Amino acid sequence: MTDARPWGRRRLTMAVGLLAAAAVIGIAVGKTADAQTHRAASQSHAAATMDMSGMVTARQLAFRNAMRDLWEQHVTWTRLAIVGFAGNLPDLGATEARLLRNQHDIGAAVAPFYGREAGHRLTVLLRRHILIAVAILGDVKSGDSAALGKDNAAWYANANRISAFLHAANPHQWPLAALRKMMHRHLKLTTNEAVAELTGKFGAGVHAYDMVEHEILGMADMLSTGIIAQFPGRFS
Repeated sequence: MTDARPWGRRRLTMAVGLLAAAAVIGIAVGKTADAQTHRAASQSHAAATMDMSGMVTARQLAFRNAMRDLWEQHVTWTRLAIVGFAGNLPDLGATEARLLRNQHDIGAAVAPFYGREAGHRLTVLLRRHILIAVAILGDVKSGDSAALGKDNAAWYANANRISAFLHAANPHQWPLAALRKMMHRHLKLTTNEAVAELTGKFGAGVHAYDMVEHEILGMADMLSTGIIAQFPGRFS
């Protein structure tokens, strides 16, 4: 029997299926690594956020909370952009602009420790992370599996560059392997969220966001803990 669906719809189904398969495989592979990373971050945070008297200082707490705010904004505005894209909402342009501004804010947050040039470099890498994600959504919507494969590979390459940049800045507190696992986990969870929204599985999309939010807060804590440990005099 001949498939009566238009070719464009079949291409869309194939592209969504490819993206979904990548997410499912990635989630299965990343679960153990994610759990290990969260345990390590929690243990190091307990040690690094205490002064000599065993108390968390006000500066340590404020910095940790500020880092959490920035990264939670990252996933919140990403979700709003995914929902806006999937629903073709009129506020998508404003949402994307706010999401890109968040990447600048994250870069600015590390500049006092690693310098203005390093902060700018992180902003550039994070903006690239967002722009590739937008391209991937467009690939799925158009059903272009070839472009999707190319952009997805570029997305992971960018994640590796972010990991390498952070590791070079703080090699003792941010092991390269742990950073890569965390970044790859983030991409896989975001993919899961996008697939759910693009296929109309809105309950699954909400659940996927909950997982993304939990993961990103662990990432924020790992980064803030590393900076506090590397620059203890700034937080006394």
